[in-house]
Amino acid sequence: MADLKALSDSIIKGDQKTAVDITKAALDEGMAPETILADGLIAGMNIIGTRFKANEVYIPEVLISARAMKMAMEILEPKLAEAGVEPVGTAMIGTVQGDLHDIGKNLVVMMLKGAGFKVTDIGVDVASDIFVEKAKECGAQVIGLSALLTTTMPAMEKAIQAIKDAGLSTKTMIGGAPVTQAYADKIGADGYAADAASAVDLAKSLLN
Repeated sequence: MADLKALSDSIIKGDQKTAVDITKAALDEGMAPETILADGLIAGMNIIGTRFKANEVYIPEVLISARAMKMAMEILEPKLAEAGVEPVGTAMIGTVQGDLHDIGKNLVVMMLKGAGFKVTDIGVDVASDIFVEKAKECGAQVIGLSALLTTTMPAMEKAIQAIKDAGLSTKTMIGGAPVTQAYADKIGADGYAADAASAVDLAKSLLN
């Protein structure tokens, strides 16, 4: 039998080859794709998320783990779709207008995917109207807005206002180095996350 504990460990270590090999082997043995996802990939990313929050690992390690998970997910995603496995939620994420930073955003995308979300990444330097347009297209239940510069933070407020003006009931969450809970409250965002692991917890709680 394919060893899902070993799969989880390969994600934690960021060992892409082993992660892919075990995922393929598990599918070949007829293991349910949702079991592989939950007990292998998500289990591994959860541990990385916990360690990241506790400052036991840092962004480079998380990125390496997330890459290993991404490689395994490329094999698993078509099988999950075939099996009719529903994502836990639909999220969309982008860096606001005027800001070209994407490492934080990419981390959140990977962590959300690792937690079973269907994620649409709309990139960097995204204008308010694009946030609205893309959210309608992908049916986002949660929208993440990222900014790494104090000068681009006002674009968050503008985008959130545009989302509200469009009558979308989508929940909004914000994050980035200069961003705070107080700022989230001020601009009417539904939540603020200090890091990628917290963003996953927040997205889940906003869905409920």
